Amino acid sequence: MYSNKENVNILTALLVKHGIRHAVVCPGSRNSPIVHNLNECSLIECYPVTDERSAGFYALGMALHEGAPSSVAVCVTSGTALLNLMPAVAEAYYQHIPLVVISADRPPQWIDQLDGQTLPQPSALGRFVCRAVSLPEPHNNEESWYCNRLVNEALLESRHHGKSPVHINVPIAEPLFDFSVAQLPDERQIHRRFCYGEDWEVEKIMIRHFLSASRPMIVIGQTHDDFVHTEDWQEVMQFLSHYAVVLNESLCNYSLGAVHFDEVLYRIGDNEAYMPDVVLYIGDTIVSKRLKTFLRKAKDARVYFLNEKGTVCDVFMNLVEIVECSPTHALQNIIYAYETKSDPETVVKYFLPSIGRKTYCEKWYQQLSKAKLHAATYQPAYSQMAAVKYFEHQFSIHNSQFSNPFVHYANSTAIRLANIYAQHPVFCNRGVNGIEGSLSTAAGMSVVNDERVYCVIGDLSFFYDQNALWNQNLRGNFRILLLNNGKGGIFNMLKGLEQSPARDKFVAAQHTTTAEGICLQNGVVYRKAENMEQMQGGIDWLLQTESEHPLLLEVLTDASEDERVFKDYYHSLR
Repeated sequence: MYSNKENVNILTALLVKHGIRHAVVCPGSRNSPIVHNLNECSLIECYPVTDERSAGFYALGMALHEGAPSSVAVCVTSGTALLNLMPAVAEAYYQHIPLVVISADRPPQWIDQLDGQTLPQPSALGRFVCRAVSLPEPHNNEESWYCNRLVNEALLESRHHGKSPVHINVPIAEPLFDFSVAQLPDERQIHRRFCYGEDWEVEKIMIRHFLSASRPMIVIGQTHDDFVHTEDWQEVMQFLSHYAVVLNESLCNYSLGAVHFDEVLYRIGDNEAYMPDVVLYIGDTIVSKRLKTFLRKAKDARVYFLNEKGTVCDVFMNLVEIVECSPTHALQNIIYAYETKSDPETVVKYFLPSIGRKTYCEKWYQQLSKAKLHAATYQPAYSQMAAVKYFEHQFSIHNSQFSNPFVHYANSTAIRLANIYAQHPVFCNRGVNGIEGSLSTAAGMSVVNDERVYCVIGDLSFFYDQNALWNQNLRGNFRILLLNNGKGGIFNMLKGLEQSPARDKFVAAQHTTTAEGICLQNGVVYRKAENMEQMQGGIDWLLQTESEHPLLLEVLTDASEDERVFKDYYHSLR
């Protein structure tokens, strides 16, 4: 029987799956649920050592003898017990030994409150561990997922790019001594595969799953020019799109334009027929909350994250494999397997699900085609949506005049409109998704090249970053489309927030500011639009006018009308 503490059971199950076979355990009451569990596991041998400083070196010696990537843990109770491990941990760090340090802890609310055996433990071992995590005590599924992910991250990191010790801190609330759980949970183990050079054996597990899938999907997040190292990227993705559903947003620097999957997801809801059974995730952030929510429900899907650093990013909450590789190299090897069928184990599996895969892809692409047609034919009334649609349409006509124009979109509503209408890669500060700095980022790009740089930005983001225009280096290649509806319009889209009387003034920062004075003081040529005709003429002016100074078109709209038009766009998909 095991402890009734869920974080302890998650930890124990994953220690076994990641190959921990020896545990040096020190006395104490707070760590007794952990020690009890370790002793209950037939695959883990426990060794009692009373002196924690000595225990650390005992574990070090075992790890030196074992030579396994990660086979030895040392477990201590809360308080100064952890500090006594520091000499052994420092030695393990410089000898590149993947010692797993497990410390029990008091609940975080009792740290520094003069309660017994409490001190800030999560960072106590400092730079001598390559990863330190403190587990939650789960109260819901999301916290359980978080606990699982943290343990996987720590144990994977102990043998990543050379071996190093790691620290797993486990807060445990009283009562401590309930050992009534019959068996450990079957916890999801995340694996990391390494594949570089010409040898692609490591990739074959992923490739076999992908080729044998009935419902394969490739999701491409934000990418930049250094993301892939081949000019054949477009050809690779076009080839794979015949065998899998490929989804990307306009933030993908190697896309052929926005793929309207957000609209499809709005239409289909939770239809399981569209759920993938294998997902290859490439790149960084995804804007669409609908896609993240949809794929988090695909609990039976095998999710692979392909990235060169081997980073653990589990945004879909179903990650099972990290493939540390060049994504282009991995995808080219999938094509190679398709074309040559050189892997005998793959050949048999390749034919069996082909009909199902074809049906799945056709189902998705039919929906995507309908959504694309809807975006093209829907005629929004005068609004921010109408402005972005007209800008992107005219941009596609006029950008051929310039060899390589760049378009930056700010966060919130602006980037969401880009994902509907942009048929080219766009730049956006999506790393953290903040509203600050979007104007400065675009301005910075404009001063180091002679190409046109456009910035499509909302009012709060613009006024927050107005000092970007207070710069003597700006020239006429910098063009700004300012969407001003007098507030943070994105807050109108959040269901339930309309019930708060604080929404407009305090949450959405309602205002009556315009950019005219800011442009005047900074030498920016200003123009405004207050109706459809003025907006369209202003965008033509923004795209076609030659100027030695930056140009700014301010499109003034009504926030409630912007909300109505945006929602009508989605409602009319039905």
